[in-house]
This record gives sequence, structure tokens and C-alpha cells, in this order.
Amino acid sequence: MSAAAAATAGFLHLVYFYAAENSTSEDASALIAGIRRHLTGIPGVVRLETGVPAGTPRAAVDNSYLVALLVEYEDAAGHDVYQDHPDHLRFIAECSPLWSRVQVFDTLIARG
Repeated sequence: MSAAAAATAGFLHLVYFYAAENSTSEDASALIAGIRRHLTGIPGVVRLETGVPAGTPRAAVDNSYLVALLVEYEDAAGHDVYQDHPDHLRFIAECSPLWSRVQVFDTLIARG
């Protein structure tokens, strides 16, 4: 284990979903509903949050995504369970028509 990993407590999975080419105004709501329906009960999930772009008017801010998802786990092992869980796979199968691409950032939480 690296020194950075040893100094962490927790694991964040940040996912940004970008709209499909022919998306409608209801797609963000449908995607958030799919996230809540499929992903909230997966073992190892400590916290799950969804959101939409805040529209912050700064050049460094990407407001082009449709929905953001933050999932917190106690550790990387919880993330591994989530990735292969049948509910996660069902979410992808059901909701993937709502996005054109996904950008993921997995982060070890540094505490103390």
C-alpha cells in the first residue's frame, strides 16, 4: 500500500454523465430516477448523491454534463463490490441510452 493510500479513509466514485445526442429535457430526471432505483441499496455504499450542473459561469467549470453522481464507500473493496453488483449492471443496461459518454474520477479520500 502506498503512503498516500495509507493516509486515506474512504473512496469516492464520481461519475459525470453526458447527454445522448437526441436527449430531451426529461432525460436528467429519468437518469436520476434510475440511479436511485438501482444503486442506493448496493452493499458497501456509504453515501450516494446526484445532481445537475450548477451553471457556474467560470471558464474552468464544465457545465456540459447532464447528471453528476457521487458514491462514497468505506474503501476500494466496497467500490469493487459495487462495480460487479447485479443492480449496477441493470442500471447500465436500462439507463445507458440516456447518455453519450461517461467520465469517471475515482478518488481516495485523504483525512487527517
